[in-house]
Amino acid sequence: MTSLTKKTIALFARTRGAITLLAKDRSGFGAIEFAMVIPMLIVAYIGAFEVTLGFSVKNKVERAASSVADMVAQQSEVNKTYLGNMSSVAKSILAPYQNSGYTLKITGIKVDAANKGTVIWSRDQSGAIPYPANSATTVPAQFATTEAFVVRTELVVPHELLLFAEGLGSSTLKTINLSKTAYFRSRQAEIIKCPDC
Repeated sequence: MTSLTKKTIALFARTRGAITLLAKDRSGFGAIEFAMVIPMLIVAYIGAFEVTLGFSVKNKVERAASSVADMVAQQSEVNKTYLGNMSSVAKSILAPYQNSGYTLKITGIKVDAANKGTVIWSRDQSGAIPYPANSATTVPAQFATTEAFVVRTELVVPHELLLFAEGLGSSTLKTINLSKTAYFRSRQAEIIKCPDC
């Protein structure tokens, strides 16, 4: 046998021995498993955070819409200034979460015995009239039993996902709209007037 052949055989033997030792060594498997699992744990943590935050904001949106409708329903008469101040009420309830870019519509609706609603007045967060007076609108069936005056608030708040990774998609995927429509019957059981609406 030549020395080159002996060296080659010895090299193969050492390589085979090293591979056998490496195959028997289990000390690095924990690190490899951790490296494979940690990305899934991070995604689960971020997802749980986003879901929890989203539910918290959704609860505040529902509370804000209901509170505004309830406050207006307690009045016997309102005006543009009073309805305009309802935006501040909604903002204070939504704090500390982002509350810019929201829409708030407050509508006074007369409901007849056939459950047909007629808009008496309406205002939005910028002072505009979202629904023309005397236009028809739908209301839930619970108001059909007797004639009623109902205050409806519609609140839509864009919620931006805080931990959304940049470059993963369009900005429409980064923002979701959280909304609530609340109905409250007039507490005085009469039409709530709005002379300057």
